[in-house]
Amino acid sequence: MTAARLGASFDLLAAWQDGGVFVDRDGEGIATGPGASVAVADVVDALRDRPDGAVAAGALPFAGGGSLVIGDDQVRRTDPFVTTKIGEGAATLVTGVIPAAAFGDAAVTPVPSPEVYGGAVQEAVRRIRAGGLRKVVLARTIEVVADRTFDARRLAHRLRAVDPHAFSFIAPAQPGVLVGASPELLISRQGSEVRANPLAGSAPRSGDLDEDRANAAALAASAKDREEHAIVVDAIVAALQPLSATLTWDPEPVLLETANVWHLSTRFRGRLVDPAPTALDLALALHPTPAVAGAPTDGALAAIGQLEGFSRGAYAGPVGWVDADGNGTWAIALRCALLSRDRATLYAGAGIVAASDPAEEIDETDRKFRASLDALRWG
Repeated sequence: MTAARLGASFDLLAAWQDGGVFVDRDGEGIATGPGASVAVADVVDALRDRPDGAVAAGALPFAGGGSLVIGDDQVRRTDPFVTTKIGEGAATLVTGVIPAAAFGDAAVTPVPSPEVYGGAVQEAVRRIRAGGLRKVVLARTIEVVADRTFDARRLAHRLRAVDPHAFSFIAPAQPGVLVGASPELLISRQGSEVRANPLAGSAPRSGDLDEDRANAAALAASAKDREEHAIVVDAIVAALQPLSATLTWDPEPVLLETANVWHLSTRFRGRLVDPAPTALDLALALHPTPAVAGAPTDGALAAIGQLEGFSRGAYAGPVGWVDADGNGTWAIALRCALLSRDRATLYAGAGIVAASDPAEEIDETDRKFRASLDALRWG
């Protein structure tokens, strides 16, 4: 293991290798090469057997279980200048990328169709109004077939350029590699300090400044979106308070802007009880939050299984890393694509509550797809 002070131009993405994991936000995170695949239950013990300060990283399936990669080569950046390196992996920069032409209609297939998705939303609303459910998050996909092999590093590079404050990530996932840029922090833990930043409720961005501000103001005032967000906040409080000596959060949701969407956001910060659970334990305790499943959890998961019509795989599951001391960062795998040679599966979801309108939820998922489809041309 070596530690070096590197300049601000150092790019973690250059240190990522095929078969490894990349997670980066604002220049801090990890990049690894391939290595041992370790079941989640055995990860912390496996790390404690390593003398070099290695991390385990990856994307976990939405449905639970899975494994993480302990890469033979690793670069971990904990602030803008201090970087820890394990192994002798080479750096590969992304240069000279030219976007391909826009995908034609024949190359893009919605699964399910917007009409079928709208019907699923309508059924979810019916079940919520009948009682027993407060919220269900329903997702849909787009299948893209290209005339070339997709490049995970180039796609991550483009997604990060579009939304540099998101969690950019690359991780192995069946049957390929998952690449995305998520706006949502599930949990981070450094020593006893813990942070979370759930998002729920959204509105479109606009290139017109006045319209964009109006959309943001409407979101902040929306009873439907505030209800959707409150369900998530209540669940995070219930999960974290028993594990925390102190815990504070925004008394009212604040607005968070991404490239295409405004979100309602609540920032949590606290101190964990002693002994502190690991970042991985915290991620597993929180997942799935109502931001990606619904509430109550069991009923929402049952509705998802009945109404979505496809397997989420690692979409909407935790993606991140943990070290032997239990420190780490976990985002939620959103705004992502599963790449497999010349094929890509894009995912987008929306939170459904009693006041949801199917046409509006179709429009919300279309907006979320738009940025990913454009970025995919650079992959």
